[in-house]
Amino acid sequence: MSTFNDINPLSKREVEIIAELEFNQKYYFTRDDIKHHFDSESKLRYTIHRLISKKRIIGINKNKYYLIPIKAKYGHWSDDAFIIADEIFNSKNYYIGGWVAANYWRITEQVPMKIEIYTNKRNGRATILNTTFIFRKTTQKRINNAITKKVGNHTFKIINKKDSREWLKSKNW
Repeated sequence: MSTFNDINPLSKREVEIIAELEFNQKYYFTRDDIKHHFDSESKLRYTIHRLISKKRIIGINKNKYYLIPIKAKYGHWSDDAFIIADEIFNSKNYYIGGWVAANYWRITEQVPMKIEIYTNKRNGRATILNTTFIFRKTTQKRINNAITKKVGNHTFKIINKKDSREWLKSKNW
């Protein structure tokens, strides 16, 4: 278990960046959101690398990061899996499906440990903010059939209830 003394100290610039992001409650951010702190791209890249190594930010996709709040005990934090999924794909070309969607629509009481995301971009898996995501390829037509819902003030895309029922039936459950 980490202790407060294990946390790497932050530079003045790193503190300014984190303070600005936290003050504006901008936990998901891009390089563009913080580039005004730098006079060169290399300094920006270096600082991002340092904040990742210090476990103050986590990479979400190629250009998006998640700020671990200062209030996070021992540097560990999580967020709603639906929000993380939406942020990974910048709200485009994906939907949440599988067991998570079936549970969301109350078609099953099975509570899954992994989140299935259907996209036309990638296959594979990743663990982000202590949540495991499984990426599965699908067609743009199916993506277009997904519906938008809200969790808090954030939207996400999920397979519709009818298609979720059909998916569950295909599992011979």
